[in-house]
Amino acid sequence: MTQPGNFSWVEPNLLAGSAQPEHHDHYDFYKQQGITHLVSLTKDKPKNLPENDDTFTWSHIAMPDFTPPSVEQIEQFVSIVDQAKKQGTKVAVHCRMGQGRTGTMLACYYGKDRELQGDEAIKKIREMRPISVETQEQEEIVRHYLEQKNLKN
Repeated sequence: MTQPGNFSWVEPNLLAGSAQPEHHDHYDFYKQQGITHLVSLTKDKPKNLPENDDTFTWSHIAMPDFTPPSVEQIEQFVSIVDQAKKQGTKVAVHCRMGQGRTGTMLACYYGKDRELQGDEAIKKIREMRPISVETQEQEEIVRHYLEQKNLKN
């Protein structure tokens, strides 16, 4: 059984990031990890998604490669992870390579959960997952989102 590329836990037993799963072994790996909710940030559905397998809940928050998510897309993702936390379930998020879009969403969630500023959240995610948050626009949305969240708290 092989794990998807660039797989790592950001919040153990809650939230992981990876590259897009491409083989049945990748889904078996997710199952072994106890992951039951997959969030795809790619334009198309993941390849070889198991048919007639109710193990996974699948959410699609499509965005083009190298672009930042909208605040609404971030809120959708954060809501999915918050719900999983309440239910005691595990989530994996992926884009094609598990770097830019995935890292951006992970930084937003991680920063919100720990009440961090944007630059600190990006730094922490990059320590765990090098090459995360690839573009200046992705960095800016993390800063903007967390600034707004911190103002409300």
